[in-house]
Amino acid sequence: MNVIMYTFVARDENSSVYAEVSKRLVSTGQWKRLKRDNPRFNLMLGERNRLPFGRLGHEPGLMQLVNYYRGADKLCRKASLVKLIKTTPELSESCSWLPESYVIYPTNLKTPVAPAKNGINHMMNNPKTDEREVFLASYSQKKEAGEGSVWIAKSSAGAKGAGILISSDANELLEFIDNQGQVHVIQKYLEKPLLLEPGHRKFDIRSWVLVDHQYSIYLYKEGVLRTSSEPYDSSDLQDKTSHLTNHCIQKEHSKNYGKYEEGNEMFFDEFSQYLLNSHNTALDSSILPQIKQIIRSCFLCIEPTISTKHLSYQSFQLFGFDFMVDEDLKVWLIEINGAPACAQKLYPELCQGIVDVAISSIFPLSDSSQKPPSQQSPFIKL
Repeated sequence: MNVIMYTFVARDENSSVYAEVSKRLVSTGQWKRLKRDNPRFNLMLGERNRLPFGRLGHEPGLMQLVNYYRGADKLCRKASLVKLIKTTPELSESCSWLPESYVIYPTNLKTPVAPAKNGINHMMNNPKTDEREVFLASYSQKKEAGEGSVWIAKSSAGAKGAGILISSDANELLEFIDNQGQVHVIQKYLEKPLLLEPGHRKFDIRSWVLVDHQYSIYLYKEGVLRTSSEPYDSSDLQDKTSHLTNHCIQKEHSKNYGKYEEGNEMFFDEFSQYLLNSHNTALDSSILPQIKQIIRSCFLCIEPTISTKHLSYQSFQLFGFDFMVDEDLKVWLIEINGAPACAQKLYPELCQGIVDVAISSIFPLSDSSQKPPSQQSPFIKL
């Protein structure tokens, strides 16, 4: 029996996820890795910001698949996500899961400033809009009403806790952005988060989401809490280890790193038990339905822009969604990562899931290479 052979190129030396996917493809015996510049491939595992989308799908007789969606950065850059949600009618009216947010450009870029009233119209009609006046109006209103005056400024393209300031002083936030010299988002800070005990500590939740070539959305069944190792203190906004759960900040600055959870990570089974014991609530019925709804809403509003259903090539992509939970068990979307890393112990299952769901659905393996049918997929279709 002739076994079909497929070919792939791997161009991202820094992606631990796609390094593992590459290994798993080769181990099937039906995938051959080509030199990175060979155009005669079935699959490209490329670099996120250096993909030759215009050259894909033009090789005679070859179906081509790439591991990113063109235009998905609309979800993955903080300023673009805020603008997308505000200017998509079906989202802007019903979106209660993104903290109040404003896109701010530094003054030296001379970006048109939206008026304090009807700022959305300005944003809809201009490719770039500085919302500082709209922000200042909301800031004053909230302060007068005693609704909490703490906000967080985050660099639109920043990662690992860089370009962040937490403050209750509007002018300090705007000056910080002007000095940074790049677009930021100012977001209402969640002042009353759900905290982990012992330790009275903040956490966020990372969920991995796979979108296949048919634009079907899959949630990876396992999630991870990235935890702080210092007590949350709303009166001290300078202590980043109290407020930011990024691994790099906790590892570098907290003397208690790893004290409560190994590597400051808690997985869903332990979190589920914690919620039952401490809050008499179930992860599956209280938090996961909200996470699923937010994920669906984000992808549905961007589908017309990025879908490859009618193109000469196909895409899939793995996303990392970051959430926070407040003391009322309400879930908030914090940001979306377009090239997420993964907790070390999850790599084998997650990467095999990518192969099975996103790659083998287009390039089927012979029966001998297939996993046993009894083995359940780690991805849940939404």
